[in-house]
Amino acid sequence: MRRIPKASGSVYITRTKFASLIYMTHSEKNNEKTDDYDGFSEPRAKILDEMLKKAVFDGWSRRALNDAARDVGVDSATLKAAFPKGVSDVLRYWSSETDAVVLAAMNDEEFDALKIREKVAFGVQTRLYKLRPHKEAVRRAAAFLALPLNGKLAAELTWNIADTIWRGLGDKSTDFNYYSKRTILSGVWTSTFARWLADDSEDQAATKAFLDARIENVMQIEKVKSRAKKLGIDPTAPIGFFAKLRYGAR
Repeated sequence: MRRIPKASGSVYITRTKFASLIYMTHSEKNNEKTDDYDGFSEPRAKILDEMLKKAVFDGWSRRALNDAARDVGVDSATLKAAFPKGVSDVLRYWSSETDAVVLAAMNDEEFDALKIREKVAFGVQTRLYKLRPHKEAVRRAAAFLALPLNGKLAAELTWNIADTIWRGLGDKSTDFNYYSKRTILSGVWTSTFARWLADDSEDQAATKAFLDARIENVMQIEKVKSRAKKLGIDPTAPIGFFAKLRYGAR
């Protein structure tokens, strides 16, 4: 059985195992959508599909959104009801739909057999795999979210991405760990996403190696935290935490 190539100390998933889970994601589970809570599921989906085409050339602009709605036969009143905040809501919807696909893929018996680091890698890779057919639209979305005015939205979407993966892992923490896990994974996602945008290789090998290295870094942090707890140190108290690591617990 061939394995995904790895750098020293990096995480890997067997090629057949990963391929089978990805196949599940992009077959029947690919069609799973978030609940139609207000009756606008169909126009939202139509508008998003059209926006993914227009954004490649026109960016994520209000004009492109109006044109997309018009081209798929959605009137202005329905557009406003479906996406009250315009482009920002379209990106929220797209990200939420992608989160739903990732979560569905992680809810699988084969997934349960993976190691924790493999599960994290799978969650990130599944999201990137889902986005890959629309990479140029994603690139334009990243430029939109990089604007100072959209910083809050970018942080919100990033947090939700990390939260989705941790929920897929079955995380039920409610203490400091809830925030630390998602904050760390947000950093892993953001840096890997940036590497992915610059990776034009067919098999995305550079992105996978980069992700593996980031996950390995996180695992080392978790080992330090585990060691700290054994020494009776509270890793949620940063100053005392690092001081005691350096000088020893007393």
